[in-house]
Amino acid sequence: MSSSTEGSARAAQRLGFSKGHVVQELGYDEDVDAGLRADLEEILDGELVDEDYDDVTDGALIWHRSDDGDLGDALVDALAALDDNGPVWVLTPKAGRDGHVPPSDVEDAATTTGMHVISTFSVAPDWSATRVASRGRGR
Repeated sequence: MSSSTEGSARAAQRLGFSKGHVVQELGYDEDVDAGLRADLEEILDGELVDEDYDDVTDGALIWHRSDDGDLGDALVDALAALDDNGPVWVLTPKAGRDGHVPPSDVEDAATTTGMHVISTFSVAPDWSATRVASRGRGR
């Protein structure tokens, strides 16, 4: 049974991935949004790859909760396999949900790893998505 909805399909499209992209998923656990994952895999026409994937990726999806450890480490892991300028999304539980991560923590982790926050939006009933990207050479 799919928990996919029209809303999660639109949210998956907003992540900016396309058919054939290889997207690495880090921080997968039983609490991730199954509908969003299903919609994203439909867009990709394939499955998300896990932390053990050892080839180049087109983007990354990091599920991160307050007790998951250092977000900076997860960002570095995602960047290690990432092709130039591929999107990196940090998905965090919304305020009031178990495992909520304050936006300032995402910003701090991004800054520490030489990245910056570009945008944040609601991606699922319990999750927010924050896009982080490398800083340009001129900064």
